Amino acid sequence: MLLSKSDKGFTLIEMLVVLVLIGMLGGLVGPQLFQKVGSSKIKVAQTQIELISSGLDTYRLDVGYYPTTVQGLSALRLKPEGIKNWDGPYLSKDVPSDPWDQPYHYKRPGKAGPYALYSLGLGAEKGGESEEQDLGVF
Repeated sequence: MLLSKSDKGFTLIEMLVVLVLIGMLGGLVGPQLFQKVGSSKIKVAQTQIELISSGLDTYRLDVGYYPTTVQGLSALRLKPEGIKNWDGPYLSKDVPSDPWDQPYHYKRPGKAGPYALYSLGLGAEKGGESEEQDLGVF
């Protein structure tokens, strides 16, 4: 059976044009999508910090003070030794890692309040901008 000219398929030029168009679309759309991923991680971190802060406030209401730096955030899930009036757990699940898979930092007292609870962001170093900024209560 002989193939007519229209049944032969795509030419190499047609395939290259399609690949160039797909590459151009990826170059335009890709960075916009990655920017949204970064801003959504910042929002997740802020929400987690608010949740943990709520647990810390409830702990303080029951015990009379916030956990020490040594006790850390694990005091929200497990009763520290020698603590009276502990009525936890104060979080329904273990303390999550931040969206960049690093632990949240906690210390008592904080610079501007009774405790500091923060994430160092993507860079895992103090300071930075955008997704590398420090987030939390200092």
